[in-house]
Amino acid sequence: MPDPGNGTRPRTAAPLPPARRTVLALGAGAGAAALLPAAGPAEAAAPAAEPGGLAPYASYWFPDSLPAGTPGPGIVWRSLKEWSPQADTDLAHNTASVPLAPRFTPVPANADARAGQARISSLVSFGPTSRNPSQGSATADFYALTHWAYLDELVFWGGSAGEGLILAPNAPVVDAAHRNGVRVLGNVFLPPVAYGGDLRWTRELVQRGPDGRFPLAEKLAEVARTYGFDGWFVNAETDGGDSALATRMREFLRALRAAGEPHGLRITWYDAMNSTGAVGWRGALDALNQEFFEDRGGRVADTVFVDFRWTPGSLASSASLAERLGRSRHELWAAVDVESRGWDSEVRWDAVVPRGRDHVVSLGFYRPEWTLGHLSDRSPGAFHRADDRFWTGESLDPARPAPGAVWRAPATAVADRSTVGGLPFACSFNTGHGLRWYEGGRAVSEEPWNHLGLQDRLPGRRWVVDTAGERPDVSLDFADAWRGGSSLLVRGSLTAPAAVGLHAVRLPLSPSAVAELVHRGGPGPVDVELGVAVREPDSPGAQVPYTWLRAGTAGGAGGWRTFRVPLAALAGETAYALAVRITARGRTPVSWRLGALSVRDTTAARNPSPPSLLRVDASARRGAEAELRLSWRRAPGPVRHYELYRRLPDGTRRFLAGTCAAALYLPRLARAGREREAAFELRAVDETYAVSAPARAGFRW
Repeated sequence: MPDPGNGTRPRTAAPLPPARRTVLALGAGAGAAALLPAAGPAEAAAPAAEPGGLAPYASYWFPDSLPAGTPGPGIVWRSLKEWSPQADTDLAHNTASVPLAPRFTPVPANADARAGQARISSLVSFGPTSRNPSQGSATADFYALTHWAYLDELVFWGGSAGEGLILAPNAPVVDAAHRNGVRVLGNVFLPPVAYGGDLRWTRELVQRGPDGRFPLAEKLAEVARTYGFDGWFVNAETDGGDSALATRMREFLRALRAAGEPHGLRITWYDAMNSTGAVGWRGALDALNQEFFEDRGGRVADTVFVDFRWTPGSLASSASLAERLGRSRHELWAAVDVESRGWDSEVRWDAVVPRGRDHVVSLGFYRPEWTLGHLSDRSPGAFHRADDRFWTGESLDPARPAPGAVWRAPATAVADRSTVGGLPFACSFNTGHGLRWYEGGRAVSEEPWNHLGLQDRLPGRRWVVDTAGERPDVSLDFADAWRGGSSLLVRGSLTAPAAVGLHAVRLPLSPSAVAELVHRGGPGPVDVELGVAVREPDSPGAQVPYTWLRAGTAGGAGGWRTFRVPLAALAGETAYALAVRITARGRTPVSWRLGALSVRDTTAARNPSPPSLLRVDASARRGAEAELRLSWRRAPGPVRHYELYRRLPDGTRRFLAGTCAAALYLPRLARAGREREAAFELRAVDETYAVSAPARAGFRW
C-alpha cells in the first residue's frame, strides 16, 4: 500500500525491536478448557517455566514457507498452513469473548450527517506485528479508540516480510469493537518486492490442494471463527504475477467467502492486484479490478478499499460501476491517508461525502492512531482531547461544528450508531486505559494499564452541550474515577444551566425501572438532573426533547454520592436518549464528575454467579517475583468481565487485572514480605457492575 502518488513507501508495520511492555491481562475463549491441564486443588504447585517464557502475544503467520535466515529478537516465524487450534498454546489468551452487538441509528445530532449512506472503515496499527500483547499491558500510553459510533469496520493493520504477513486481531480490540457493533478484520499483507515481498507467498496462499480446494482459505476462515473476529482484509501488493495468478486469487477469495459466509465472515479487498496479475493501484473500481468485487458468479469481496490515487472523477465512475453490478456504492471505501498529518491532511471531501447531496462512496481512514502518535504529551487526557477533535471536529461539539472548518470530521458527515438497546445498561466512563484502577471511588491499584476489552459503551456524541451561557469544558478525565480508570468531567464557569448529551438508547421503561447516577462536585455546589427523552428529535440537528428529573446536589466537602432516580412516571415509554443537566448554585467555577450512570429494572436485579476452578496453570519464578498463567471456569449466566484481586497479608485487596475471558497472564507478581502463599480472588462482574462472590486460589512461594 504505497504512498498516494509516488509509490515509494509501503504502508506496513515494519519490524520493531521487542516492546518493553508487560502484559496486564489476557483472555480466553470457549476452547481454553481443552488446551489446559485438568483442574486440581487450588493450593497445588504450578508447573514451572523459564522466566519470561509465559507471555502470550497476538498471532501472526506466513502462508506456508518461512523466510531464509534467522528471525530477529522476539520474532517467531510460523506457518499458517501448520496452524491448528489444538496446537495453539496461546489460544486461551487470544480468543475474543464478546459477540457482535446489534446497532441502531438515532436521528443524527448534526444537520449534515447522513444515515444509510457513507460508512467508515479504519486501518489501525495498535502495536508491532511481533510481541503485541494478547490482552493489554502495563502502560496507559495506548491508542484506546472510543469513537466506535462512527465506524463500520476496523482492520487490524500490520505485517512485514521479516515478521509475518497474516495478522489475527488481539482479543481486547475485538471485544471492545463488538460491544459497540463494529466488525474487526484480520490482515493478509503480501508486500511489494522492494520491501521483502516474494511472489511465492502469494502462490502459496492461493494454492489448490489435491482435492481442488483452497486449504489456506479454509484455514483463514477457521482462524477467524476460532479467535472470534469477523473476516479478512486482503492486500496483494507483490508484483510479477500473471492473469492465471489473478484468476487463482479470485477463486481463492470465492473459496474464502464460501468457508466464511455461514459464519458471517467478511472480505475487504485492497485495490492493488488487478486482473492481469500485475500490481497497479487503480484509485478506482474499474474493468481491471471489478472481478475481485463482483464477477459473473456474484459477490466476491464485500467491500473494496480504493487506493489513495482516486480522483473525484474516478470515485464517481466507481460508484456508477458498483451500482451497474447490482452493488451499493457505499461498499467502496475511498482511502484517506491521515498517518502523517491527521486533521491537517488535504482531502477532497466533496468527492466522497459532499454536503447538500448524496454521498458518493464511503470513507476509509488509513492510520487514525496519528491522534496519539503525533503527541509529545501522550497522557490519556491529551490523547482523548486529540481523538475527540479528529472524530468530532475542532468545536468538540458534533451539533455545532466550527464555521469554515477545513477538516470534515466524521461526526459532521456520518450518522452515529449505538448498541444500547435494552436493560440493564451502565457506563462508568471507562475508556479502556488509565493511570490507576478505581473501585467505589477508591484507587485499588496505582499501576497504569490498558485493556480495551474493559472499555465501557461510551457516549457516541462527544460532546453535545446545550446552554444559554458560557459553554463548559467536557472531557473524559483520569485524575479521579468511580470505577475503572476515568470519569466524565464538566468544568468551567456556569453562567446558565448546561445540558450534556450522553447516550442514544432504546430502553423500554417499566414501573420498576430506575436510573442511578454516581457523581461528585468541586468547591461550588451544583444541582444535577437526569434527562430522559421518550421521543426522538424531529430532524437531524434538532434539539432532543428531554424530560428532566432531579438527581441530587453535589459539591462542597462531600465525596462520591449515589442518587437513585425512579422512572415510574415514564412507565410504558421507550427512552431514546439520556443526558445530564447541571446548574451552579453560585458563581464559583464548577468541577463536577459523573462516575457512573445506570438504568435497570429493579425486579430483575441480582448479583452474578461466581466463576469456579480458579487455578495457576504455569509459573516462572525469579527470586521474590514470579510470572503466572491462570485459568478458570466461566460463571454461568451473563458476565461482562472478570476481575482478579490479590488479598495481601494485612487483609487489603489490590486489583491485579481484568479480562472478558477465562484465562489471565500476570507478568510480575512480587512476594509480600515472607508470605508463604499469594492469595487470589476472582469475581464475575455484570453489566451494572454488580460483582459475584469470589473464586479463590493461591500461589506458593
